[in-house]
Amino acid sequence: MDNESAVKCENFQYSSHAVKRMLEKQITTFEVQQTAELGEVIQQYEDDKPFPSELILNFIAYRPIHVVFAQNKSIKECIIITCYVPSEMIWNNDFKTKR
Repeated sequence: MDNESAVKCENFQYSSHAVKRMLEKQITTFEVQQTAELGEVIQQYEDDKPFPSELILNFIAYRPIHVVFAQNKSIKECIIITCYVPSEMIWNNDFKTKR
């Protein structure tokens, strides 16, 4: 998959779940926003409501980060659903595919 669907987000909304994960895993808003805007789309969830969502991978300072977010493209808003550092126990070395 590629990053064709990425948009420049003018606003970010964070779910309470995403905020909890950010605190637990020490992921900053900068890292989340950079991943959402510049990362690689590795999975698309077209049927998610109210907006389709995507799983994005980015490496920041050699640390892999996954962000799941939806986009309200009409107002360039990104809704952060969750974020985490992918586990090597679950993901292959590329962090794009599960074991």
